[in-house]
Amino acid sequence: MSDAPHILVVDDDSRLRDLLRRFLGENGFRVSEAASTADADQRLRGIVFDLVILDVMLPGEDGRSFAERLRTAGQNVPILMLTALGDSGDRIAGLETGVDDYLSKPFEPAELLLRIRAILRRERRTRTSQRVGFGAFVFDRSSRRLTQDEVPVRLTSGESALLQFLASRPGETMSRDLLAGNIGNDGDPAGRAIDVQITRLRRKLEDDPRNPVHLQTIRGEGYVLHATPMD
Repeated sequence: MSDAPHILVVDDDSRLRDLLRRFLGENGFRVSEAASTADADQRLRGIVFDLVILDVMLPGEDGRSFAERLRTAGQNVPILMLTALGDSGDRIAGLETGVDDYLSKPFEPAELLLRIRAILRRERRTRTSQRVGFGAFVFDRSSRRLTQDEVPVRLTSGESALLQFLASRPGETMSRDLLAGNIGNDGDPAGRAIDVQITRLRRKLEDDPRNPVHLQTIRGEGYVLHATPMD
């Protein structure tokens, strides 16, 4: 199950969360739960999810606001929004926040499963690109090889691991905790090792490391690699 797609269910209805956890688990998914957007924020800081199932009506911040905030912050995780508000205006409002699909309650579990699989297929086509380009650089994720105008650029193992993870989700903001947990620096809770690796990478990737274009800092959120899939 370690390679199974990991879904975060964000809904304040504990019965629905339990039903979805069991149903999705039986269909080959890993499932985490959050009862509010604050809970979801905590989970998204430390885990890379393949999909978020998000209710609209939540205590505190509602689902639409949460989805819009994620997109504004550069978080591109696919989102399937659930709501009891089923008219076309509500659906359009939800889609305008940047969610990938919209399903009205009550729904048939089989339809939910079909929609999830369709979203993941689309996402997989994007994620399977092994090469990304930014400026004069091309990074091959399969070989961890970086070139500038077709000339190899030497990377340390730490720089290579960091760039590989950032390149797996180009345009998506990654927190220090998320980066540390996925490249083996989770013993450094302050994120100092990540900051050092970022600084070193910028010296190799940027014309002006103090004003980066490709590998940018999103204040209060983390780091993002602005790159384009090439395959």
